[in-house]
Amino acid sequence: MKRDYRKEAVSIHGKVVIKVGTRLLTDATRIESLIRQVHNIREKGYQVILVTSGAVGLGMKAMNLLKRPKDLSLKQALASIGQGKLMSLYENESQKYGFHVAQLLLSMSGLRDREQHLNVLNCINSLLQMNVLPIINENDSVSVEELTFGDNDTLAALVGMMMRCKSTIILTSVDGLYDVKDGKFGKRFSVVEKIGPEIKKLAMGTDDSQTSVGGMISKIKAAEMAVSVGGYLWIVNGKDMSVLEKVFKAEDVGTIFAPSENKLMASRKRWISFFTKTQGQIHIDSGAVKAIRTSGKSLLASGIHAVYGSFKKGSMVEIADKNGDVIAKGLANYSADDMKKIMGLKSEEIEKVLGCMEYGEAIHRDNMVIVTS
Repeated sequence: MKRDYRKEAVSIHGKVVIKVGTRLLTDATRIESLIRQVHNIREKGYQVILVTSGAVGLGMKAMNLLKRPKDLSLKQALASIGQGKLMSLYENESQKYGFHVAQLLLSMSGLRDREQHLNVLNCINSLLQMNVLPIINENDSVSVEELTFGDNDTLAALVGMMMRCKSTIILTSVDGLYDVKDGKFGKRFSVVEKIGPEIKKLAMGTDDSQTSVGGMISKIKAAEMAVSVGGYLWIVNGKDMSVLEKVFKAEDVGTIFAPSENKLMASRKRWISFFTKTQGQIHIDSGAVKAIRTSGKSLLASGIHAVYGSFKKGSMVEIADKNGDVIAKGLANYSADDMKKIMGLKSEEIEKVLGCMEYGEAIHRDNMVIVTS
């Protein structure tokens, strides 16, 4: 029996992320329609988290600018001008339906820190319990290039993963992903079960670079993240004033990207996979590769033959085979200096070298994530 991915995606009345882009926030009518649909979804029992663009765009509008500036400080200034205006529009519309909104401005550096990551997660959960609509945007006013998400499609996918959402819905200005031949649009993809090179080649910009960032390629990257942890990602046309209601009726609108397995990845492994920055690399022998990949084992010091980088105990490191191909990521139980001292040794020999043995494993399986080959 053929799977009905749309019904699967909306079958659990849990948390969902909805992302809306700058081009769909051009006037109050759009926001009015969006909040009306969000209200109807909430009435059905879903907990909605809204990821919004638009702060820089509203700042541009206030300052009578037609072209998005490239200068970082100017974008930060415009975001500061527009963010309050954006939240005021959302609050005014939400009050018509008897609920409040709350603003969360996030940065990549904050989500990489485990404590801050958990604080944000708990804050969002508390807002949902209070029947408040969390509205999330990147902290454009203080973000710098190396600490940004890149675009709000990525931010939406990361929020969806952090909150263990079954579905992430991206509202854009097109009807979904289309087949493209000779520069012309063909059929719409209703379902994408595997994101391969041929799908990525179809990615074409959908947003106006004068006022926004992103495009179809960023949406496909977001879909890759969502499905890798067992979630669904939808790309639908936000110009349709009832498109969200159609999504939650499992109607055939837009494009839905489906996971190969209908099983959500554990929260800690999501953080390891997508929110951490690697500090070094460990190369292991073929026996250790097999033990990790096929037997689900921890990494023992005996399987390590090279250590690169300078990292501390608890740092995120890549685990690679002898050719340097990364097969996994994990939290190191020992520093780089200690790892070099014990590599190749059996667990019972570690104490003789280091004077103590805190851990029998170099990296425990529970703190490791396999990288898809």
